[in-house]
Parts: sequence; structure tokens; C-alpha cells
Amino acid sequence: MNDRVALYLQDAHDLREGMKLAQYAEKHGFEAVWQAESRLVRDAIVPMAAFAAVTERIKIGSGVINNWTRNIGLLAATFLTLDDLAPDRIICGIGAWWDPLAANVGITRRKPLLAMQETIEVMRRLLRMERVTFDGEFHHVKNIELDVVHGRREPRHVQMMIGATGPKMMELTGEIADGAVLNYCVAPDYNIEALEQLTTGAARAGRTLAEIDRPQLIVCSVDNDKAKALDGARALLTQYLAQQPHIAKASNVSEDIVKSIQNILGWPATKEQIKAAMPLVPDDLVQRITASGTPEEVKAKVREYVANGCTCPILYPLGDPYLMIEVFSDGYN
Repeated sequence: MNDRVALYLQDAHDLREGMKLAQYAEKHGFEAVWQAESRLVRDAIVPMAAFAAVTERIKIGSGVINNWTRNIGLLAATFLTLDDLAPDRIICGIGAWWDPLAANVGITRRKPLLAMQETIEVMRRLLRMERVTFDGEFHHVKNIELDVVHGRREPRHVQMMIGATGPKMMELTGEIADGAVLNYCVAPDYNIEALEQLTTGAARAGRTLAEIDRPQLIVCSVDNDKAKALDGARALLTQYLAQQPHIAKASNVSEDIVKSIQNILGWPATKEQIKAAMPLVPDDLVQRITASGTPEEVKAKVREYVANGCTCPILYPLGDPYLMIEVFSDGYN
């Protein structure tokens, strides 16, 4: 398969089923499998280890963890451990999290740009097996290293990718990261400004946009029955537009729609509440910000994201994940 394509898993599938899907994606030429960590449901690290243990070639990414809740030493040790399990196949996708969830668990997301910059710097140095002293505003470490006694002492090649949404974080990503994990539930033309921001940041570091990888999460609901495919995506959008305001903002979704959905959904949302609010999400919105429909329609939509700068679609399967993998087994051209 010539076209780069990856699989995205969240919590819709049993973990052992996710392991089978990772193997199936690898068999069909997918480049990577990414595990979500967003709501308070399934962490990313345990599934990543499970996927790594049952595959041989496919890359394993966190899509994305946050930089607030894990001590920097533990964070680096965690990715060292994952790299031990799958050498040179691990990707650290990391983001600044989102409110109100962060606030609801006691995290104050102040100065998110500086916090991210410090996290990337210290983690990179530790994974290069350096002895690190760093006295920043968010990270304070004194004379520490990943003190491997039994095992590989060489530097680890873990790609550092920032899950950026806002313009300033996107610029920072272009400046300091190996790549940007572009968000989902946005229209393809969202990428135009994102690429401009990445270019601005890259220039500050003497780099070009071509040096910044740009995988993108894309909700993919595929079915030979178009109406069924649209409803599959509609259920997800109903929940996310109400609970993740940064996504709703990036999607340019009407505030009236968002508020109407929020008036129905609680936290956490029940299946009944989601079903009741789904009619508020129109077909044209589903089709604008997801790849949903028949196999040829979803391929055409994915091509739009690629034409707008996405370097590797990370497909979030709604409906039959095996069908989606098969549909994209020969790429999207």
C-alpha cells in the first residue's frame, strides 16, 4: 500500500478486540495504530503495550495523552518501557488536555505553551539517555537519568508529536515537535490555517513545513447503507460537540446547536441522552466534519483531508472496523 493510513482506537471495542484490530491493520498495510486517551475511561498506555506485544511492524502511538497528570520522570520511563517492547515503533502523541475535564479533576491549565515546551524538552533529553537537571516553572528535576541497568542503554527514538488545536499551540508544534496530530471533527479546510501556523513555528527553528509530520484523526463511519453510516457518526458528534468545546470551536459549529445539545446531555452522557440529542446534528454537518457514507464516499472525503495537508489519515472506525480496514487496505486513491 503506497498511501499512508493509520487506525485510531478509543474505548468502543473490548481491549482484546483492539489487539485483534491492531493485528488486522498491520496485515492490511496500515502504518500505525493510535490509542486515544481523552475522557475518563481508558488510558492509552496499557492498550499501547498490548498492541505492541501482538504486532511486529506497525507503529504504536498515543493519540493523545496529556502533559499534566504524569510526572516527567515517570512519563519518560513509560515510553522507554514501551520502546523496549517495540523498539523504534513507539510514537508519543501528547496534548494540553481540555476543560472542563481538567478543571473537574483539579488541574489548572495555566501557561499551556510553556508547560508543553518544558515537557518536550525534558522528556527528549531523558530519552536521549542524558543526565538531566532542569529548573523550570512546571518541571523541576535534579541530576536524574533513565538509569537502565539491565537492558539497552542507547538513546531511544520516540517521535514526539503534539496534539495541537489552537493557533499558538500549533505554532509551538512547528517549532519544537516532530509532528502535529491534527484534530478530528473538523472540516478539511481547517488544515489551511493550521499549516500556516505550523510553518510560522517551523521557521522560528530554521525548519520547513515539510519537516513536520501531520497525521490527522478522522472520524470514519463507513457502510454500504449511507443513512446507517451517517447515524453512526452522528452519535459520536452529539457527545463530543457538547463535552469538548475546543473541538466544537475548531469545527465552526453553531453555538445554538452546541447549547441545545448541552441542555440535553449530562456528564457523563447516557445513551438515552445521546439518542435524544442526535436529531440536533444535521446530515450536512456530519458530512462536513467526518468521513461518513459509502466506501467510495469516505475515501473521497479522506482525500480532501490529504489534499489539505494531512500526511497520514488516522481513521477512527465507527460501525464495522474490519470493513473500514479492508476499504482502506489499498489506500484511498
